[in-house]
Amino acid sequence: MGTRGGPWFRAVVLGSRLAPALLAGVLSAGCAGTAATGPGGAPSPTPPAHPASGRSPAPPSPSPRVTSPAELCARAVAYWARKVLDDDTYGDYQSMGLSNTQYEILRRVVAAARPVRQRQGTDAAQHLIDRQARTECAERYRDGAFGKGPWQ
Repeated sequence: MGTRGGPWFRAVVLGSRLAPALLAGVLSAGCAGTAATGPGGAPSPTPPAHPASGRSPAPPSPSPRVTSPAELCARAVAYWARKVLDDDTYGDYQSMGLSNTQYEILRRVVAAARPVRQRQGTDAAQHLIDRQARTECAERYRDGAFGKGPWQ
């Protein structure tokens, strides 16, 4: 047990004061050193070469594409159609995150999939679910989403 001014106490106090300053310095140095610069500090026109191969790194990947309202509808309807087909029960359309129209599509898709599952099996029913959900949702969103979004 040391006294209040002992070496252990001073190390803890110094460390607790020094840590935030070091962290701030590391973060600001990391942010400042991210841009590639050419002669005179101007931005480099080309990315630096990969040190091991001498080649430029691959270009950045493109941004992910936006999912269309029809595709969102088809995914949601197909998901819930599989659940309903397995559990044989419907939930409230709002708790499913569906619009009234999407819920109507869901009911038609499930009604069509039930006899197919009975006669041809689950795989055939799931193919029908995917196909019919895509078809009906594409028809519903043929002219773009009416209302303010895909859930209208």
